[in-house]
Amino acid sequence: MTNHYSHDLKTPSFLFVDSGTYFGSQTTRKEQENPDTYVIDIYDLPSYDLSPHKILVIDGFADQHLLLQQSEQIRQFLDQGNILLFSGNLFLSWLPGASLFVPKTIHHHSDYNVHFHHPHPIFEGVEADNLTYNKGVSGFFARGHHPIPHQAEVLLTLEGGEPITYIDRYSTKGTILVHSGSNLLGYSMRSNTSGRIGTQLKAWLYEEYEQISKRRITS
Repeated sequence: MTNHYSHDLKTPSFLFVDSGTYFGSQTTRKEQENPDTYVIDIYDLPSYDLSPHKILVIDGFADQHLLLQQSEQIRQFLDQGNILLFSGNLFLSWLPGASLFVPKTIHHHSDYNVHFHHPHPIFEGVEADNLTYNKGVSGFFARGHHPIPHQAEVLLTLEGGEPITYIDRYSTKGTILVHSGSNLLGYSMRSNTSGRIGTQLKAWLYEEYEQISKRRITS
């Protein structure tokens, strides 16, 4: 594979896969301003060397047929002790350990209520209602879930207990964070308490990578 990033510069920790869609463009433009993030078009993925980066970010608008074709490349990246953040609805089995998206059956708008399964640094200081509601309408944060892999750590659930955000440290030698809604990094641009998520998520991702590295040294 050919890596398109110049190694004369410090290789950014984050590799952000641009799905090329309008709905993901605002977050993509924001990430391009971050010197520790490199953005590639998703159709460059097959020829791109992921290994110099630490954290791969893919949103739900990405071409999952292509991701399925590159599933071995993605697994190798994770087995090197790296991290993958996926936000969206899986409809093809390209992500190690993950199950396909299950839409939530709705009887009342409160069925979309978001709950904290347990406290976590990513969501510190975030109010549940600021996740559930966007301009008074519920359902934007998550409208279903992915059944969790064995030993996954659940962070957020819907009203019925469905896991909408989880961490998987067991399916590969790295860490996978799955969220069944919009790109969590995009929440840095919100004016309410959910605007804390983007910065806190990045801080947690750096820390998680350090913890993976320490485990590899001591194992």
